[in-house]
Amino acid sequence: MFTANVGSADRMIRLIAGAALVVLAFIVILGVWKWVAVAVGAVLIATAFMNFCPIYAMLGMRTNK
Repeated sequence: MFTANVGSADRMIRLIAGAALVVLAFIVILGVWKWVAVAVGAVLIATAFMNFCPIYAMLGMRTNK
């Protein structure tokens, strides 16, 4: 499958930021930006749970040890 490239601190930041974006999208953000915020939030949450970020992989980055 994928080699984990997201560390624990990075995972927590992604999870919190993703959840905040999704919640704000349904409370505050309107129009097209609402769905952009939901999509970005969902991607952040998904990468946090998978321990893998495709952008990190393309750039050769790792935040885990």
